Amino acid sequence: MFVAMSLIPAGDMAGKLLTGSHGVSPAFVAWSRFALGVLMILPFTPRSAFGLLKDPRIWFRALLLAGGIFSIQTALKTEPLADVFAAFFIGPILSYVLSALLLREPTTTIRSLLMLTGFAGVLLVVRPGFGGTTGLAWALLAGCFYGSFLTASRWLSHLGSPLALSFTQLFVSGLVLMPLGLMHLPTLTPAVAGFTTLSALGSMLGNLLLLVAYSRAPSTKLAPLVYFQLIAATGLGWAVFNDFPDAITWAGLALVLLSGLASAALRR
Repeated sequence: MFVAMSLIPAGDMAGKLLTGSHGVSPAFVAWSRFALGVLMILPFTPRSAFGLLKDPRIWFRALLLAGGIFSIQTALKTEPLADVFAAFFIGPILSYVLSALLLREPTTTIRSLLMLTGFAGVLLVVRPGFGGTTGLAWALLAGCFYGSFLTASRWLSHLGSPLALSFTQLFVSGLVLMPLGLMHLPTLTPAVAGFTTLSALGSMLGNLLLLVAYSRAPSTKLAPLVYFQLIAATGLGWAVFNDFPDAITWAGLALVLLSGLASAALRR
């Protein structure tokens, strides 16, 4: 889990280097991540996965993911890695609300209060109207897409294996974003090729190791480690981009992290 939660921010770090330092379009970064991901996972994909593509609900779920990845790459073009990940963590909060309303999953008062605490942490990072930027608005939108994607994943989890569902989300997202990606093809320098591969590989391996971890240990034990992404993103942002959060951002990061860990402890 620690390796997985480090690889995912590392993939986004590579995406940020592409959009920020090499002038690559976020549309190409998002599309290439899905396209390369399909090639990586295809040899291991069961035949049953192709049958799932006939279900419009599978397409709806994948479109949510495509919107989230495009939005987060747009946010990373201008915003620090840690800030984007903190804003992105609006996703689990939204998923909690949607799952309660749409899937009738049980809720408790204390977990709801913890979710509100996490939301307050996100607001401290984003600071809407008080120094918040368009880039962080994109990060919030990415989190909303991702929260909806998580709820849809729970809704449709019975349709196929994790590997089959992973293939469908990569395939559909890559197909939908292909026109935008091809419209914004960059000049293929060694640096662009390397960071494009690293972006896709970090995301693909991170999510694959996540599946491996969840197959070997209870989700209640692994859930707190998801928040290690915030720590990894902060460290990578500092080491690679020299982006060190200010005091208010630190406070927001702490609230998001603590509320997430406490909520996971309650699930245990």
